[in-house]
Amino acid sequence: MSETWSIPVDTPSRSYVVHVGQGILDETGQIVREACGGTKACIISDSNVAPLYADAVAGSLADAGYSCTLQIFEAGEASKRVDTLADLLEGLAASELSRDDVVVALGGGVTGDMGGLAGALYLRGCKVVQIPTSLLAMVDSSVGGKTAIDLEAGKNLAGCFFQPHAVIADIDCLDTLTPELFTDSCGEVIKHGVIADPTLFDEIGASPLNGNQADSDYIARIVARNIVIKRDVVNQDERERGLRQILNFGHTIGHAIEAASGFELGHGSSVAAGMCCIARASAKKGWCDSEVAKKIVEAVSAYGLPTDTAIPHDTLLDFATHDKKRHGDGVNVVVPTAIGTVEVKKVSLNGLTELIDLGCGAN
Repeated sequence: MSETWSIPVDTPSRSYVVHVGQGILDETGQIVREACGGTKACIISDSNVAPLYADAVAGSLADAGYSCTLQIFEAGEASKRVDTLADLLEGLAASELSRDDVVVALGGGVTGDMGGLAGALYLRGCKVVQIPTSLLAMVDSSVGGKTAIDLEAGKNLAGCFFQPHAVIADIDCLDTLTPELFTDSCGEVIKHGVIADPTLFDEIGASPLNGNQADSDYIARIVARNIVIKRDVVNQDERERGLRQILNFGHTIGHAIEAASGFELGHGSSVAAGMCCIARASAKKGWCDSEVAKKIVEAVSAYGLPTDTAIPHDTLLDFATHDKKRHGDGVNVVVPTAIGTVEVKKVSLNGLTELIDLGCGAN
């Protein structure tokens, strides 16, 4: 029997449990029943994930006494917009869900954002359960309550914090990911090692995760460790007013890379490149030892993820200054000071320009 984890999250607005293990998708109904109650459930999923897992989730919910509906939207970041959100809200209303009922977000990060935000807005908040099916969603976006859509001006600019009532991470769902998507997700795994856990950083460097890995127990343990890292941060700072900002390591430049690529480059890959860029710039500024930057670049490179970008610096600056991490005339940037420790610095727009010039286009 494979090991399973039940990881408690205790934020000021809600306490809940993140369940991690193999084959636990079949336990969805029982977990949702215990965490949420209610009589109706609406599964929100995308066109890639729904054909794979929606029937199993719906069947488990039905066995637990739920009347289920299913809403499917077109897969991809391009769907993370207000018109898709409006369609989902209309679907929840047509399903006649009450505040006591449940929205089940089944899929990757985009689905988690869309389902979570729809659940937060409908009737000013009904119950939400996150079922992440990608590694990226399991280790990062499904935990902590961030929900958002993109605007023309940038990524994740409209949303709210709305904690789920439960998270169900079935490692077996990773079997259907392409190797490319699996590897892309590893950017966030590396990030967690850099910001909080040098032991994790060393372990995933010595034994890299890969999409064809037979040792699912190893993957499950790494996923659980990542969730604990994020849990410990979110418990202390639910709404990103302080400590939680460290989770944005690599994201200021990474989001700019992602948006400038038209979202062709995956989120994890973009963050990986952003981490390397800010690490190189930090070393040149004397904020960390050059060996720290070297280790980060080597770890990212070992996974085959990008360590730099050829996007023009003025384009990166334009996207970065429209990011939600901007504060007045400055931007909060997370910089590494050692493996396992980072610091949040507020830099001016001129300072951000300098960091981009120092860290990007270095290869």
